[in-house]
Parts: sequence; structure tokens; C-alpha cells
Amino acid sequence: MTPDLEALIAKGRRSLRASQRLLDEGDPDFAASRAYYAMFYAVEALLLSRGMTFSKHGAVIAAFGQHFVKAGHFTTEHHAALRNAFDERNVGDYDFSAAFPREAAQRLVDQAEAFVNDADAFLRRTSDTRP
Repeated sequence: MTPDLEALIAKGRRSLRASQRLLDEGDPDFAASRAYYAMFYAVEALLLSRGMTFSKHGAVIAAFGQHFVKAGHFTTEHHAALRNAFDERNVGDYDFSAAFPREAAQRLVDQAEAFVNDADAFLRRTSDTRP
């Protein structure tokens, strides 16, 4: 795996650790945001492995669906988890009128951990076979 891909996966893992710390400290809204970013960094690594970069979150999410889900490398559940995390991040970051449920944040953290692990495994597996 290239150093740039390693760095993005490492950043995703740091974001995961931060999300769990935030959740443990009673900040589920911020934990949800960091969980989304863990997934986002992993997807950026996947796309970069194919020479693609995007400046908008929506474009990153769409490209993941097109190039990795439709191609059969990841499941529709991965794509749904990423889209949901993006929506929940927006609620966590911008909705100040209601408390963000701790259980929802924990679910996002758990999904993000599985997502980052799957992306890392895919990159390690395919980097050995790509020229």
C-alpha cells in the first residue's frame, strides 16, 4: 500500500478512536461526526487507490457507489452505512435543538470501525495484485 493510502487509513483509525473517546465523554453528536469522517477517510483512500480525488462529500459518496459497490467490491450495506453516517453527521454537527441519541452514535462508531477495517483489508489485498 502506498504511503498516502496508509496515511488516509491511519487518519480514519485516529478518527475512530476520537469518536469513541467523545462518546465515552458524553458527546454523542460529535462522536457521530468523527465516525462519519473515519468512513470518509477510508473511502478517500479507496478512491485514491484508483487515481480519483473529489472536493465534495457527495461526490466521494457517489464515486464509492459507482466504482466500488457497483463493481462488487463492497456491499450495498457499506454504501447505505456511509450515506447514513453522512446524514447523521449533518444532524450531529448542525442540529442544536435536540439531543443526539447515544445509542445511534454507538451504532455509527461500530459501523465505522467495520467499514474502515473492510477498506483497509481491501486495499492491502488489492495493492499486492495491482501493478
